[in-house]
Amino acid sequence: MQREGSQINVTDAGRAEVHAGDVDGDDISTTSSIEGQEPRVLGTVNTKEENTVESSLPAKDVDLAFPDGGLRAWLVVTGAVCVSFSTFGFVNAWGVFQTYYQETLLKDQSPSTIAWIGSLQYSLVFFPGLITGRLFDIGHLRLITVPASILHVIAVFLTAECKTYWQFLLCQGLAIGITSGLLWGPAIPVVSHWFLKKRSRVYGVVAIGSSIGGTVLPIATRKLIPLVGFRWTVRILGFILLGMLTIANLTMRRRLPARPVDGGLLNLRAFKFAPYTIWCISTIFTLLGLYTCLTYIDVAAASIGVNPDLSFYLISIANAASLVGRISSGFLADKFGPLNVLIPVTLLAGVMTYIWPYMTNFGSLVAIALIYGCSSGAFVSLIPSPVAQMGDTHDIGRRVGMCLTIMAVGGLTGPPISGAIRDASGGFHDVGFYAGSVVLCSCLLMAGAKWAALGTVFTGKY
Repeated sequence: MQREGSQINVTDAGRAEVHAGDVDGDDISTTSSIEGQEPRVLGTVNTKEENTVESSLPAKDVDLAFPDGGLRAWLVVTGAVCVSFSTFGFVNAWGVFQTYYQETLLKDQSPSTIAWIGSLQYSLVFFPGLITGRLFDIGHLRLITVPASILHVIAVFLTAECKTYWQFLLCQGLAIGITSGLLWGPAIPVVSHWFLKKRSRVYGVVAIGSSIGGTVLPIATRKLIPLVGFRWTVRILGFILLGMLTIANLTMRRRLPARPVDGGLLNLRAFKFAPYTIWCISTIFTLLGLYTCLTYIDVAAASIGVNPDLSFYLISIANAASLVGRISSGFLADKFGPLNVLIPVTLLAGVMTYIWPYMTNFGSLVAIALIYGCSSGAFVSLIPSPVAQMGDTHDIGRRVGMCLTIMAVGGLTGPPISGAIRDASGGFHDVGFYAGSVVLCSCLLMAGAKWAALGTVFTGKY
């Protein structure tokens, strides 16, 4: 039996031999002989999905000869780190902008109204994932990243010229949000082209950029505004992002060739796999509450009398602590399974969200910021890890993209809902109760995803 791009020989002993086709321009002739288990595929099989050996195998059993290291692979990771810095790192600095707009530029607007800028920006980091995932799967990378990088920097420079609420909403909320999503979407699957066994820990390394950006950019913004003013502060941030994105475009590269994938923009068949569907729903609940603390902890600290020159450091402290969570969670996920790590760390973030409004001094808020930052950082770094093991590698961009687009619903509505609750109640106690509760609901759904996959919650690697 022979098909285009692959050859399969099956002996009477039940032995399957799979000869893989060409991969990324290099001839790879690899044979896997396995008795008593499913065949292991090296390389790619250039046929339709329903006719390939790979499509019949669980994703964990498919080995596409990943380098799992080497200079070229780590250069790709470096580029992805720069993307993470320029997108999530900038977005995670929103808290310092929220405070400055409330106190100075947009004093006539309510906190919940201003929060729509940040939530729109944050949700749009995820929303374009459906488009970028599909484009990546059919072979495009620089077609996405180069124009998005240019527009991203332009949007930052335009933010410096904004004066009214609607101008900030369009430039900082809409434009920066969309371009961030167009950049970050391909950065995840391109790393997956180069790593398999170390994939979760590499996702954690990529997320370091977000932590560094979320730590450095708020401090730089707060310190520069009194020295050079708001406009030049944002311009300086734009030049920093220009340098980071230049590095990213020079270092990120696909490894595997494009493969024809059925289903167009969507792969609705992925939702027939219950664990994937439940995981996607859980991410909505997570984002409805997870970033409430990061958005408002600065404002809440100032409301209880903490010196504003100290309170703004809480955002940077939380983002710095997330660095620990992002790196450690990747190593733990490779060893114990991503959901086995995500459930407890997200639960911890939910508990911190509950108790944060009850803190009455700067020291206790620092402790909350450290624990919350570490646990929430773990969630962000592992978002694609469960999805990666819920299907084939060649379709990972589309599956991750669908998940990210679904997540955007929570990212868009979460902080404004919290702001509205704060406006109605006059404080942050009810805000913490709401946000903490939806995060705990997301943990229950994650446990449901694991149960749907393994039939158990407390045992098994998943």
